[in-house]
Amino acid sequence: MQIEINKALEVLKNGGTILYPTDTIWGIGCDATNPEAVEKIYKIKKRTESKALISLVANQKQLEKICKKIPKEAHNEKPTTIIYNQVKGLSSNLLASNGSAGIRITKDSFCKELILSLGNPIVSTSANISGEDSPKEFLEISEEIKDNIDYIVNLRQDEIMDSPSQILLLKKDGSTKKLR
Repeated sequence: MQIEINKALEVLKNGGTILYPTDTIWGIGCDATNPEAVEKIYKIKKRTESKALISLVANQKQLEKICKKIPKEAHNEKPTTIIYNQVKGLSSNLLASNGSAGIRITKDSFCKELILSLGNPIVSTSANISGEDSPKEFLEISEEIKDNIDYIVNLRQDEIMDSPSQILLLKKDGSTKKLR
């Protein structure tokens, strides 16, 4: 696993994109603080920038650097992405028009180590062209996606990955509302 972390880390540090397994599905990622790298992902997915992308953090400490209010649901056993209202430190083209962003504390050991090594959150968006079905396994990822990624992580390529995170909206009063 360390070899794959090192290879992916080198690509991320140089503004590249990766295709990688997460705690939910296969994702396309980059350094979430690099606007040029984020733009590459929008182009790969053929997605408009008005549809914000999710980011992963390694732990509570990293989340606290980005968000002020953190609800207890951020630590659910089930992977949970929370849409936070006031976010700082992420690339502006990752944010929705209202300044919000979806962020999840990852439970995946590869993702955690990669994020900690990078020192920044990473983007995690499904490995598909916008509007198409999300692939449930590596073999279902389109060649168009694979051909446009800078590095494909060589881990867990034989696993079925079909468990997208639940998505919660953090309301101004600190409560959450389930969106998915």
